Amino acid sequence: MAANDLPLRKIDHLRFFVGNARQSAYFYRNAFGFDVVAYAGLETKVKHEAGYVLKQGNITFVLTSPLSGQHPESNRLLQHGDGVMDIAFDVDDVTAAYRLATERGAKGVTAPTKLEDEFGTFELASIRTYGDTLHSFINRDNYKGIFAPGYRPIDPERYTATTAQPPKLAAIDHVVGNVELGKMDEWVNFYRRILGFEQLMHFDDKDISTEYSALMSKVVQDGTGRIKFPLNEPAEGKRRSQIDEYLQYYGGPGVQHIALATGDIVHTVKALRANDVSFLRVPQTYYDALPARVGPIQEDLRTLADLGILVDRDDEGYMLQIFTKPVADRPTLFFEIIQRRGSKSFGKGNFKALFEAIEREQELRGTL
Repeated sequence: MAANDLPLRKIDHLRFFVGNARQSAYFYRNAFGFDVVAYAGLETKVKHEAGYVLKQGNITFVLTSPLSGQHPESNRLLQHGDGVMDIAFDVDDVTAAYRLATERGAKGVTAPTKLEDEFGTFELASIRTYGDTLHSFINRDNYKGIFAPGYRPIDPERYTATTAQPPKLAAIDHVVGNVELGKMDEWVNFYRRILGFEQLMHFDDKDISTEYSALMSKVVQDGTGRIKFPLNEPAEGKRRSQIDEYLQYYGGPGVQHIALATGDIVHTVKALRANDVSFLRVPQTYYDALPARVGPIQEDLRTLADLGILVDRDDEGYMLQIFTKPVADRPTLFFEIIQRRGSKSFGKGNFKALFEAIEREQELRGTL
């Protein structure tokens, strides 16, 4: 099977299912600098849910909330809390993509559907991946509206991000999923068999471990290399790992974190900190050892240490990354901010320091 025989153009959007979409839109606007560009709800003749479309750079988030307990997904909030419901792909042909995926064994959720309004025809279908997370296939080549039927533009004067120094988030670098113990290879094979992905990297419990806990991870990507999905599962350890904690509080497998790419991580992290976004911190000893480990870099080391930005290097260059704390009350979904200077890695040299930082947070929560 050729790696690109089910061609995916890109990640079209991430759909979050949340308890209060209006308030979540306010958070992502004012904390992360997104513009709120479209709305669907009672005022647009959508009776069962409210939705807000947020954009920044090439990133699109859709925040959706049920308007009553009769919504078919309302129980999702009881099980998961706020989280990512759908990683949607832009495709050439929705019907062909759905047919190929289901013929190869994917569980279909929404058969190919055409939605029409005065702006044209919007096509979609969806399949299930790990847990109850979805992959939708989207095509809007013949649709000229703001997002999809049912959505209407929002006055930009009222809903454009107003931070003094807006973050410079450009694209989705990768999306990380957590799955149950023993299920990682099953889902790696799902992406290879169903969507034609290839395995890019493998990290075992020797790569990602501390004295107390460990995890294992494999990275899959599409044929173009534009869509990357690391998949994590817990590994045996003396205490409960971050993956175990996630699975408990999310109520099963799901999206653990979203890596957002930027061309200027120092500016972006300064802006996010000014907006009250909280990040994990590593000890100063990490930065004392950094020059010997990664060699020369363009950024000022003192600035990186002050902001808590981590650095790692591979054969093709280096990368900078930092991780937020969970963005809701449950210790589940969080974000990574990443800048690549040639490197295609995921920060293997930072795994131990990051894992220990997460364990310190787990200890405060009493879940380690």
